[in-house]
Amino acid sequence: MTNACDIEELFQNVVHNAKFLYSSFYTFTNTDIMDLIEKHGCPLKTERGNRVFPVSDHSSDVIAALKRSLDAHKVKIMYHTAVEKLMVSENCVHGVITAEGKKMPADAVVIATGGCSYASTGSTGDGYRFAEACGHTIKTCSPSLVPFNAEEEYVKELQGLSLKNVKASIYQGKKLLYEAFGEMLFT
Repeated sequence: MTNACDIEELFQNVVHNAKFLYSSFYTFTNTDIMDLIEKHGCPLKTERGNRVFPVSDHSSDVIAALKRSLDAHKVKIMYHTAVEKLMVSENCVHGVITAEGKKMPADAVVIATGGCSYASTGSTGDGYRFAEACGHTIKTCSPSLVPFNAEEEYVKELQGLSLKNVKASIYQGKKLLYEAFGEMLFT
């Protein structure tokens, strides 16, 4: 869910432009998010590498805690509602316009669209489009934490296996395309 290291160590692990995140990280820290999740009924544990997970190991428990927090603050969640564009004036977002053309004014808008590496989950990259429409410059993105898909049937038998200290290499013929070291989970 997060990492329990100190903020300075978090910045050291940001690949590009850590300064961009200073305001966000110092306004709402990793400790703050851990406190919020636990306050709303999801106990946490810290594992090797200061990685923080729900004690249950179920991501749905984190989602449920966040939902309880939103409910406590009377936040309205609109499911299955595609946003076409943001309503912006004087450099301030004050609502959204849905794909059906409905204008929905709001005191605050949270853009949590995900990236564009796993479109079947709804992560279509719309957030980049919204940011660009507001005048932000978008740099070329590359995926992170995405699945490898294997053709071999025997891989299904490995479901649930979690490996540590794994080196994965992807080749096209003899050409190395990508290499990484870390953990691997078969799903």
